[in-house]
Amino acid sequence: MGRIVRSAMQGGSDSAMSQLRVQEFLDEVCNLESCENHITWYNVDVATMLEGCRILGHSTNPEDGSAIIFLKESVVVCVPEEGSIQHYPKGTVHCFVDDKRKNAEHDDDEPIFSTELFSLSPRDEELCYIRSCEDEQDIPNLQNEVARWLGWLNS
Repeated sequence: MGRIVRSAMQGGSDSAMSQLRVQEFLDEVCNLESCENHITWYNVDVATMLEGCRILGHSTNPEDGSAIIFLKESVVVCVPEEGSIQHYPKGTVHCFVDDKRKNAEHDDDEPIFSTELFSLSPRDEELCYIRSCEDEQDIPNLQNEVARWLGWLNS
């Protein structure tokens, strides 16, 4: 289960704090088993793109190694399998939650709980960051992650 790391930006040494947030993100994503083949991509391409950015938080998906990075006014989505780094303005991002625990028609092969950050954008470049779980004991962690997403969306 991925997690969001969040911190308030502090005055004075913004550059050092920014570098620390970038390093925290890179450390977490590079420790994912699903990222073994993409460590160089994250440490070179993504790290270069993040230079000077103030990261407010991030979320990683251990299933596919993708990640979403929360900046003050936008999100950046990294998909290592595609070598894709996409940026979306905060005002275009939405959050949906599907809870199928009480759905009698729920298929056993479908997740019982899923969350999605999405954005409708031109030319099939929409944001679609989905996290889901099939085990009820994993739902509280995913709910906490959604709470942080919504906190960022409403800040």
